[in-house]
Amino acid sequence: MKLHEIADNSGARKKRQRIGRGIGSGMGKTGGRGGKGQTARAGVAIKGFEGGQMPLHRRLPKRGFRNTPFAVKLNEINLGAVQRALDAGTLDAANAIDVAAMVKAGLMRRAKGGVKLLGGGEFRAKAEFAVWRASKSAIAAVEKAGGSVKILAPAKAEPAEPRGKNKRKALEAAKGGKGEAKKAEGGNKKNKAAEGKDAG
Repeated sequence: MKLHEIADNSGARKKRQRIGRGIGSGMGKTGGRGGKGQTARAGVAIKGFEGGQMPLHRRLPKRGFRNTPFAVKLNEINLGAVQRALDAGTLDAANAIDVAAMVKAGLMRRAKGGVKLLGGGEFRAKAEFAVWRASKSAIAAVEKAGGSVKILAPAKAEPAEPRGKNKRKALEAAKGGKGEAKKAEGGNKKNKAAEGKDAG
């Protein structure tokens, strides 16, 4: 075989359809653009346009917040998969098992934002884990086998103390109804007034 004899398999390369080359070609005259009108012209951008009416994407209210773009993307791994890697010898239970060790063992392709350990499968090795998050069942299974799980994710902040209307609602919920909350507020006002008189 010579260099000039090398060729692709039949049908591997398909010629581009040339449009506007006569009605006999099947793609002549309008050239695949249909009849007359706005969409027959170049440079048309009418996606979402409703003839001048306020389009749907502007009529709908925009409320709330989505954490999707900012969420930490984690690899999820079951304890059963970790146990198989330990049995195969790709992971060593003598060292702490973290995301780098799991990537090296071939349990995942890349580290991403860390690992979430799940409790699926059987786990019987005594091992120390250092993971971003772990399910309750996974922590229980590891501790039952004599190991430990270190959570690397920061602890969630305590919710802020309610103020204004929210504080009143919290008082109502704690006292068991609106009447009790109003009584409590009224008592507080009377006490403050009495304190003011005493001070005077």
